[in-house]
Amino acid sequence: MKRSSTRRPAVVLGLAALVALGCLSSTTISSAAGSDAKMNIEKTSFGKTKDGTEVDRYTLTNDNGLKVGLITFGAMMTSVEVPDRDGKFANVTLFRDTLDDYIEGHPYFGCVAGRYANRIAKGKFTLDGKEYSLTINNDANHLHGGEVGFDKHVWKAKPIEADGSVGVRFSLTSPDGDQGYPGTLEASVTYSLNNDNELKMDYKATTDKPTVLNLTNHAYWNLAGAGSGDVLGHRLMINGDRYLPCDDELIPTGKVNEVKDTPMDFTKPKKVGARIDQVEGGYDHCYVLKEGKGKGLTLCARLVDPGSGRVMEIRTSQPAVQLYTGNFLEGKISGGGVAYQKHFALCLETQHYPDSPNQPKFPSTVLRPGEKYHQVTVHKFKVKEKKEK
Repeated sequence: MKRSSTRRPAVVLGLAALVALGCLSSTTISSAAGSDAKMNIEKTSFGKTKDGTEVDRYTLTNDNGLKVGLITFGAMMTSVEVPDRDGKFANVTLFRDTLDDYIEGHPYFGCVAGRYANRIAKGKFTLDGKEYSLTINNDANHLHGGEVGFDKHVWKAKPIEADGSVGVRFSLTSPDGDQGYPGTLEASVTYSLNNDNELKMDYKATTDKPTVLNLTNHAYWNLAGAGSGDVLGHRLMINGDRYLPCDDELIPTGKVNEVKDTPMDFTKPKKVGARIDQVEGGYDHCYVLKEGKGKGLTLCARLVDPGSGRVMEIRTSQPAVQLYTGNFLEGKISGGGVAYQKHFALCLETQHYPDSPNQPKFPSTVLRPGEKYHQVTVHKFKVKEKKEK
């Protein structure tokens, strides 16, 4: 199966969006339990776009010292600082250093991908008998919302406190016809952090015309620390025994295959790199999650870095997760003075299936007026005390 480095293009805005940086001193928005509490939200300036739009950075901190950095540009998550078994903190998600860097280009680090995360074949779909044409930005296809997707907008932000957590609600209005999509969409994502070391992403949206929608966060994870090396030694479990085979352009064929007796099988924990050489180009596949029993979110995946002991468990309301092993990181993008090389991180993007608008057998991604889109994903961070061999 042929796969080229054009499949996940860098995000580029061009000269019109060049930045004049000028960071300001930080401001504490709130403290959850009085002046001595560690849980808080801090706001700083992250710079301005050329047209003068302010981009803010919010830092969420819980009582255990975990920190999550967020910026209004792309509703991006720029840092997640968690401890290892010795209590040493590190940022475990790939990042760029400045707003100028983000605007210059990056492969969707930590952003909200939308309106439609992943691919829509040929940038076309038919809804209620009408064909819609979307912007093309991935060979002949539409990827992650098109040329000017949700990752390239400055979102409105509101800090929030609720249920023993601190968070930020980002909101964006996508007008009718945006990138070819029908309907004016009111979208939001709320990131919140609690003292159980859970990072929650809560997505909501409404529309005034029938449209299609598929939102996710595109974080790149390395539990040993961003820029520390490859993730091929991480141990991964995915709670899905089926996956979607795809063609040379990473468009699903429409089949749903079993993972058993294939290198796609992560139903039991395995090293990410154990059989990656048997997967042409590396992993970039959508897994169908097993349905959870009873109420609550479905277990999606569990990722462990044996060296540091850091553990990340993901639960979600979404029906699938895209595993992507940083196949197109080629040392051209850097953060913290380190050039990110191939397999320096992996993505676990909870979402609906790629190309669902053109695949009637896949779960529907249609959103109609009067309906409410609502999806939730929670990342829980833990530590394994004993070092694995």
